[in-house]
Order: sequence, then C-alpha cells, then structure tokens
Amino acid sequence: MRTNDQMIKKTDINGNTISTEKNEIKAAPAVENKQSLHSYKELSHLFEQRFNVRQFPEQPEKLYDASQYLLALGGKRIRPVMCLMGNEMFDTIKEDAYHVAAAIELFHNFTLVHDDIMDRAPLRRGMQTVHMKFGESTALLAGDVMLVTGYQSLNKVHIDFLPAVLSLFNKTAKEVCEGQQLDMDFEKMPEINFDDYVRMITLKTSVALAASLQLGAILGGAGLGNQGHLYEFGKNLGIAFQVQDDYLDAFGNPEKFGKKTGGDIMANKKTFLLLQALKVASASQQKELHSLLRLNDESKIQPVLDIYTSCQVDVWAKELKQKYLSIALEHLEEIAVLSARKKPLEDLAHYLMDRDV
Repeated sequence: MRTNDQMIKKTDINGNTISTEKNEIKAAPAVENKQSLHSYKELSHLFEQRFNVRQFPEQPEKLYDASQYLLALGGKRIRPVMCLMGNEMFDTIKEDAYHVAAAIELFHNFTLVHDDIMDRAPLRRGMQTVHMKFGESTALLAGDVMLVTGYQSLNKVHIDFLPAVLSLFNKTAKEVCEGQQLDMDFEKMPEINFDDYVRMITLKTSVALAASLQLGAILGGAGLGNQGHLYEFGKNLGIAFQVQDDYLDAFGNPEKFGKKTGGDIMANKKTFLLLQALKVASASQQKELHSLLRLNDESKIQPVLDIYTSCQVDVWAKELKQKYLSIALEHLEEIAVLSARKKPLEDLAHYLMDRDV
C-alpha cells in the first residue's frame, strides 16, 4: 500500500484529484533517444496500411458490404492515431495498440451509422449514408456488426492489459451514447445553459479523444497520474476542437472548409456561437434571433451571422477555443516524460486548432 508521501496530488479543471506517483516525475526511461517519434501524419499512414483491408466476411453479402462501405469512405482516423500516439509517448508502439486502435475506429463508425439514421442524414463524407444506400434495417445491423468486430479486436489484447482496456473502452462507449441522447434532447429544448452544452460535447465528442490517448498510455505502461493528465489533455482538446468546428461552420472560408458556411444555422443547431449570442444580445437582437430560428431557408444565414458579428461572438469563440487549448497544454506539460516525447501531441494540438477545414 502506498503511503501519502509517495503521491503528489493535482486537480483537473473540474476539481477532481489526479495523483501523480513520485516515480513518474522521472522521465520515462523507455526508448528516450533510441529512435525519433512518429508524427501524426506518419502514424496515420501506418494505421491506414493495416486498417485499409476488408474487416468483415463475404457473406451475407449485403450486411457485410454495408459495414465495409462506410469504412472505405475513409475519414481523419484521429481517434485510432491518438491511441498510437498515447502508446508511443511512453514506449515503442505495441502490437496491442493497433488492435485497440482498430476497435476505436470500428466503434466510431458504428456510432456514425446510427447517428446518420437518427439525423436522417443523406450524405456522409460526400457519399450516400449507409441507410440511404442499403436501407435502414441493414444499416442498423451493419452498425451492430462493426461494434461486435471492434470487441473481437479488443479480445486480441494481452491479458495483462485487457481488464483496464475493456473498463475504459466500455465506460467511454456508454458516455458517447449518453452524449448523443443529450444532443437529441437539446434539439427540443428552447434554452440550454453553457455548462450543460459543454457536458454534452464532452460526452459526445471529447471523451473518445481522451480515452483513445489513455488507452494507448495504458499499453505503453504509463502510471495513473500520467494517464490522468493525458486524458485531461485529450478531453480539453476535444472541447476546443468543437468550438473551432462551430466557428468554422459560421465564419470559415467555404473554399477551404469544403462546404457552404452556415449549415448549423440552417439546421437550427445549438452551438457555442448561438448560446453566446442569445446570452449577450440586446433584447431586440434576441427577438430577431428567435424569429430567424423559425425560418427554414437560407435567407436567415446572413442576418444571424450579422448578429453574431455585432455581438462579437466570433471574437469570443476564438478566446474560448484558446482557453480550452491552454488547459489541454497545461496537462500535457504535467506529464512526466521528456519534453521531446510530448512534441508530436503538442504539434497535433496546434495543427487541429489552426486548421481552416
């Protein structure tokens, strides 16, 4: 049993205690200078080489073709690559990390199939959604098969790591579902507060990024304190990422963003921008905003953007993004490994925040 003087206690943004073992204060000895660390781009290529194969049997053809169809559309693969980065921060990448990364990506795509059905979305990554191409019933089964296949991949993890990996994976899967439900609930609510919205985004988006990093850290042999700081880094980076996403949807360059701006406004989505505008706008602006939200055509986009600009919501969003990015980087700094081992994640954080697409 550890004595109190063997632990150093820190707290996260919510006041929760993160205990750092004293022996974590020393730099992780594994492969400190024996090899250069991979960049996000390099790890993305390595993961894609392994993952870009057929993940499912041939029969029944319609079911498994539907499952494979979405995977073949690609995507950023941010979550699985973060798992590999979390592993490599503490040790050379284990084969188990690729199994867990594959499970993470399969789970993510499982949620996309179901989200698209719930949202009645016709397109995903510029192509027909699974339920539009194969039918809703087959899409539901195809999503379920992805989830089961993900667990089959997890089952390949060494028994020494499997309990911790399964515990975190299952906790995160439940939280993502909770976040999706909250998101749907919020659509029917006339008003929600900022803290509730942040909680929803944290569950729906951020915990998956955070857990991907921590799962990799578990496989790399990181202590609980380092795992906790890495999780908080991912969580706050995820919130900053969503603020940036909301901002780009309203104020991004359509040619670089890849789609017409104002999509969230057209869909009446509750975003960081809308919540702040409703909070700080004058009485007349609030009245106009509520009237515009009742419209269902593109004519409302520019007037809403004008209100956002008048209320300096665009400036506020940039400051809010920077706030969460700074918190994330503070937690990254606290991780007890050599600074060079943190550099790939620091570079990724700045890349995600500076993006205009």
